[in-house]
Amino acid sequence: MRAIKGSAEVVAEKKVTWLELFYDLLFVAAVSKANHVLLHSSYGTISVEYLIKFVLIFIPIWWSWVGQTLFNNRFGQDIGTHRIFMIFQLFFVLIMTASLSVNFDRYYIPFFVGYIGSRALTAIQYLTVHKSNRTHQRMTAKYLGTYFWIGIVISTSSLFFDSWIRYAILYAGIAVDIMLPLFSRRYLIITPTHTHHLLERFGLFTLILIGESVISILTVLQSSSWTWTSILFALFTFVLVIAMWWQYFNNLERKVSKEIQTAGQTIIYGHLFIYVSMGFIAASIQLLFQQQLHYPLMLGFIFGSVLLYFISTSFVFHRYRQKHTRLRACSLAVLLGLLGCLYALDNIFYVPNYVVIGEMMMFFIIYAKVTT
Repeated sequence: MRAIKGSAEVVAEKKVTWLELFYDLLFVAAVSKANHVLLHSSYGTISVEYLIKFVLIFIPIWWSWVGQTLFNNRFGQDIGTHRIFMIFQLFFVLIMTASLSVNFDRYYIPFFVGYIGSRALTAIQYLTVHKSNRTHQRMTAKYLGTYFWIGIVISTSSLFFDSWIRYAILYAGIAVDIMLPLFSRRYLIITPTHTHHLLERFGLFTLILIGESVISILTVLQSSSWTWTSILFALFTFVLVIAMWWQYFNNLERKVSKEIQTAGQTIIYGHLFIYVSMGFIAASIQLLFQQQLHYPLMLGFIFGSVLLYFISTSFVFHRYRQKHTRLRACSLAVLLGLLGCLYALDNIFYVPNYVVIGEMMMFFIIYAKVTT
């Protein structure tokens, strides 16, 4: 929604609707099913196959959610026609979620129907943007609504092939779909995103990923015999999750300027890496407690997950933080040095799992304190 004040155009506040919140509920199940892929360990390792499958499952989930979220951000209105589109979207997301599995071949068709149906509806929504919108808004909507069909058509052509070629074509179309906005900034910048609404929506999706870490804590408590080490592990993990929440949402609420008007691509694409890292962290909590991975591999997995989270959150928030609150290079170097030192020491001296998770807890507390 936009308001006119004098001769200047002022972006009015855009609120998250109840239907958007309901829409997010289906993605709770989708994210949970994707994260479960990371728990497939055997002989002390997670195979590269399952890591790749997690990414291949997670990206369409993220992009389906992003596609509808961005349309709502720029053009969405809480009116009957938009509600009907959202309800149909829910149906296709439900199909896609039900088909998520490491057995790609068996569930290919329902996954295809769910994902392509969701993306096609979003493209149609752009093409039906009302003519009462301003010229630059109609131009942006027409461009996106037209060119998103390129990725959809490429992915659809995968139905005519078998074996690995089918998946290569499917994901080539998804890649084209994802990269299209990166090459069309001149169309997007003239219709900037509502930064406040966009940050709020991505914050809500972040809560879904934090919820996966909470589920991991419950799994730890339910699968143990309540020894002092398991209770200590669960306590450290709980404080870690609270520190993660503190670091992310304190930045979101107090340190980020919501008046900046951009295409929002730093928020959109940067959060993919934030979400992937949070999925890794949630899985590593269970794997670390159950000691399902070889010690060096486990250290690499959990420290790598935290490093990815640290780099991606620093990158996303730096662009939108008020200049006087941006992190200095020396602070980033100290935090990187701390993480590197802990990793090196743990590789030299074997430490129990509750100590490792305690180190991660300490890092997140320091990171939260420094950044907020």
